Amino acid sequence: MATSVTYDGDIAVLTLGDDENRFSPDWIDSVNAHLSEIETKATGLITAGEGKFYSNGLDLDWLIANSERGDWYVDQVHNLFARMLTFPLPTVAAVNGHAFGAGAMLAIAHDYRIMRSDRGYYCFPEVDIHIPFTPGMAALVQAKLTPQSAITAMTTGRRFGATEALEAGLIDACAADGEVVDAALNKLKDAGKDRTTLAAIKSTMFASVTTALRQGRQ
Repeated sequence: MATSVTYDGDIAVLTLGDDENRFSPDWIDSVNAHLSEIETKATGLITAGEGKFYSNGLDLDWLIANSERGDWYVDQVHNLFARMLTFPLPTVAAVNGHAFGAGAMLAIAHDYRIMRSDRGYYCFPEVDIHIPFTPGMAALVQAKLTPQSAITAMTTGRRFGATEALEAGLIDACAADGEVVDAALNKLKDAGKDRTTLAAIKSTMFASVTTALRQGRQ
């Protein structure tokens, strides 16, 4: 299933897909198109996958086949993270299953994260797959975690279940199977802040992160 959007009242629920939901260029374009619509119509945003995965991150098959476009591709990923980090609406990632690598980074770029309690891992596997964090990606993770949690998450490749992820500050709450999106909706029950003001606040809060993301890989 491709990406899609439904609405629960004024809250947009952006479904990332029902497979591994990897960041192919077409997938990124589709997500960005939905975000452009959502930011003008909704008062809050929830993202979720369906099935086993929230997102398994970078599309490494595409990247290997198109290595000459690697810098361009990473820039697209960085721009998506920066957009989510400063999105002009309250955001919640409803982590329905595995969130790995860039998928975990996309989730952490949201204001809040709620994870299914009985299945799935939250993991930054970069150290084990020999892909160092870019400065922007490192800045994003470090902006949301305590220094010790960042060290553990970024240098060990540890797979965090929901309880462990909550203890580490990777997520804000757990929910039972089938209740993750409902819990995210409840989190946004008071959504409706002024978009311009909210965007300005987030842009100020995360100015150093967005600068690092928009400077590319160097």
